[in-house]
Amino acid sequence: MDKKLGTEKGLRKPSLKAIIIIVILAALVTLPVWGSPYLMNIFVLVLLYIAIGQMWNLLAGYSGLVSLGQQAFVGIGGYCLAMTSQEYGLPLVLGFILAGVVSVVFALVISLPIFKMSGVYFTIGTWIVCECLRVFFSSWKFVNYSIGYNISATYKMLPSTIYFVALGIGVATTVLVILLLRSKFGLGLMAMRDNASAAEIRGIELYKTKLKCFLISSFVTGIAGAGLYLNIAFIQPNAAFGIDWTISMTFLVIIGGLGTIEGPIVGAVIFVLLRQLLYDFPGFSMLLLGVIAIAIILVAPKGIMGYVNERFGLDIFSIRRRLD
Repeated sequence: MDKKLGTEKGLRKPSLKAIIIIVILAALVTLPVWGSPYLMNIFVLVLLYIAIGQMWNLLAGYSGLVSLGQQAFVGIGGYCLAMTSQEYGLPLVLGFILAGVVSVVFALVISLPIFKMSGVYFTIGTWIVCECLRVFFSSWKFVNYSIGYNISATYKMLPSTIYFVALGIGVATTVLVILLLRSKFGLGLMAMRDNASAAEIRGIELYKTKLKCFLISSFVTGIAGAGLYLNIAFIQPNAAFGIDWTISMTFLVIIGGLGTIEGPIVGAVIFVLLRQLLYDFPGFSMLLLGVIAIAIILVAPKGIMGYVNERFGLDIFSIRRRLD
């Protein structure tokens, strides 16, 4: 009898997860039909923040690589989109492709010096690289110095089109992270995060594993950056390479749950809603966000979804691998 109950319970739980995911996806896909333009804009931000949050979480939460320079790839992605569409009149699709490719090339170049650092030195090194990039773009004639560019292609697009671009990026990024973490590569990342020496003894090549993770994160963050600036419709170096992007990623991952798939999703929803509610109080909003982050860390050190997973066993996007 106990075995039968256990089996029924085990079957019921995955079915419930599947129903929740299907309902959420159905609501998101049909949002342009029943939602207002304002609501669509809110979800555009949520979905794109989910994408950049998942990538920062992949680095810090699953690989132990805490970067303060991910805004570099947001800026690169935005400028690739702006230059291809505004300066050369090329299709936006090409801008998104270039955003990912150029981000990977840049990540590959800077990986040589910064991967020789570890711990806090790696963190500071990534931030310094991004600051150098911001100064360089501000004095580069090719990108119109610090004046920036209007991305006029945005004004020719329907709000629903921008929404579906964001939806594709957000959903694809989440699925990518789930697949990566369920693979041998994902197991290697988590092993490296927990104990680098033991992981190396077990045959995991630390440098190659870190590099692959960094390149994947850079590629997706670049594409998400192009999506963010497609929505903003204006790009300028100080904002594009500003540390506010990485602060946002860090905040939403920490409050949502570092090292969980659901964490960046919950964190992105909370972060965007708070930013909207506090839009008229820019100085006060950052202070309040900091207080909220500290409060959540004190009450739930593993974040909201980390606490929920630990307390109630709710794990919607499980990364556990089944044995054959």
